[in-house]
Amino acid sequence: MSNHSELEIKTYYNKLAEDYDNNRFNNSYGQYLDQQERDFLNRILKTTPPEQCMDLGCGTGRLLDYAHYGVDFSPEMLKVAKAKYPNKDLLEGRLTEIPIANHSLNAIYSFHVIMHQDHATTIQFLNEAHQKLKSKGQLIFDFPSAKRRQVVKHQQENWHAGHQMTLSEIKKIAGTQWKLIASQGFLFFPIHRIPKRLRPLFRSLDNLFCRSFLKEYASYLVVVLEKQSSL
Repeated sequence: MSNHSELEIKTYYNKLAEDYDNNRFNNSYGQYLDQQERDFLNRILKTTPPEQCMDLGCGTGRLLDYAHYGVDFSPEMLKVAKAKYPNKDLLEGRLTEIPIANHSLNAIYSFHVIMHQDHATTIQFLNEAHQKLKSKGQLIFDFPSAKRRQVVKHQQENWHAGHQMTLSEIKKIAGTQWKLIASQGFLFFPIHRIPKRLRPLFRSLDNLFCRSFLKEYASYLVVVLEKQSSL
């Protein structure tokens, strides 16, 4: 990502911080996605204590229930998170500059972050996370599904959620440093087009499709990579 792009994104989130939770997740669409993400984290991190986890790109702290450490590059977003979680270690940092000692975590998760990056930054992120995790540590992150966007003929307008990928591309950039151990989709149905009163009825069916062979046709994909020992 260019410095100009990073500054643009930071400015965007700094301005959005105060109203972020209300605007993005205090509605039926946001709550629908939030529940899918929490169900996933509950399953993947059920044996990993928060003290061994980091929320990278924690924003206002929406998913900090699962981690003791939170990192974000927006000081205004961190300010909101610190008000919610005064006893957690919340630090300013970047995907490619994670402010914690090497080999110190069992899990790092990052939601709604990689989707705003470019390919080169994603590779740097994987390398940095590999340094911070212990052996067999897990890296969890989501991104828009390229296959879904191809089907719906998505037209990208700017940097926001512009970084789409396939599972095959993830496996390729993971190389020998990582092993893909789990993947799932989020938002298989165009839930924003379904009447609000009916959305809860679709959640179970949506989850079923998102865990099936059709997962790459959901709006987003989430992957779990396991750190492999360096040669």
